[in-house]
Amino acid sequence: MPLDDVLGVIATARGVSFSRSVVDALAARGASFVLCGANFAPVSWLVPMVGHHAQGERLRAQAAASLPLRKRLWQAMVRYKLLWQAAALDATGEHSQPLRVLAAKVRSGDPSNTEAQGAKRYWKLMFGDRFIRDPDLPGRNAWLNYGYAVMRSATARAVAGAGLHPGLGIHHSSHKNPMPLADDLMEPWRPVVDTCVKLLGQQPQAELTPATKRKLVQLLYIDIESDRGTTPLMTCIQREASSLAEIFLGERHDMELPEVPSGRAFRAALGHGDGNDHPDRISADVDAGNV
Repeated sequence: MPLDDVLGVIATARGVSFSRSVVDALAARGASFVLCGANFAPVSWLVPMVGHHAQGERLRAQAAASLPLRKRLWQAMVRYKLLWQAAALDATGEHSQPLRVLAAKVRSGDPSNTEAQGAKRYWKLMFGDRFIRDPDLPGRNAWLNYGYAVMRSATARAVAGAGLHPGLGIHHSSHKNPMPLADDLMEPWRPVVDTCVKLLGQQPQAELTPATKRKLVQLLYIDIESDRGTTPLMTCIQREASSLAEIFLGERHDMELPEVPSGRAFRAALGHGDGNDHPDRISADVDAGNV
């Protein structure tokens, strides 16, 4: 595979080895490198600091962003994420209205923690009352971990490519998190992973197979409708990061984010037709390597 075609590398196998030369070559092309620990949860990222022509100016503007601005941006992120969660529920045949109601209530900075309120309802609706979102658990949680690693890798690369620093977040700020900005910007895209996992219809304890990994990586290339026409999700993430840099510089007011699709359109974008596909059949296709 040509290195110019590589968006990022996610290393999950315990016995994998790699050379300094390949890491240097990937970094020179702007590709991120993710190391995963137990249960496919990322433990480290290597993000290239590509030479954006205006990086110094953008970093200074990012560091100087005011608290009111960051609160407004986080409000937009939370509202957008809740709407995507609602679309995810629609796509999987679940009741979405509670999430849409919460989306309308998000205020600047989300002081009432509407995001957490939404998560509490969302997980039960998406995977059932017995499901607990815990990165250390196997089964669906391991599938989600891997899918989120894919999204984080793409978002981290987009952040670096936009001349921003991944360590200066809008909302996330844990000293244990090396990439809070990447986590901020990937929040709206988590439901894409959730929906894929749900539609694959695997058993809660099912192992993560190579075929399933490929399916989760392919999420970066699903078609999303935007003001610029049909666009791969990966490009939407890149435009999101670039527009944030322009906001920090005072060149625009809102981030460039595509309109949230309907449940039917979302399901079709994931390759599940008009909603008549059955999860068991989809799962069988994955096991057989047909996706």
